[in-house]
Amino acid sequence: MARSMMIETRNTRQKNAIRAAFIETGRPLSPEEALHYAQQKVRNLSIATVYRNLKAMVEEGSLVPVQFPGESTRYEASGKAHHHHFWCNGCKRAYELEGCVPKLSLKLPRGFRSLGHELVLYGMCAACAPSYAS
Repeated sequence: MARSMMIETRNTRQKNAIRAAFIETGRPLSPEEALHYAQQKVRNLSIATVYRNLKAMVEEGSLVPVQFPGESTRYEASGKAHHHHFWCNGCKRAYELEGCVPKLSLKLPRGFRSLGHELVLYGMCAACAPSYAS
């Protein structure tokens, strides 16, 4: 087995701390958020190590990228049931919403066929809502 392949798939303290960040928060994280949470277990963790491990974890299938319009990529644990997300405009954090809209009824143009959908709700999380003045 090639040396680079071994490095990508091995478990290290750093990788385990990053993985734990996603499991413990239960929500999509930016690389900076993953660093913050993982540093509670591995104090000297660097952002470069986080990016390297995020890439490896996506390649091995344990994380999936999550896109929000106008924002940098977040990541979340893979293997979850279909779900959507809530984006807090206050703290700029993403949260998972369980389930799906029961029946999404859109009139597609003639000949179009939908293969999937993504729904993102925007607003204020419970921590930000009290301080938000409309």
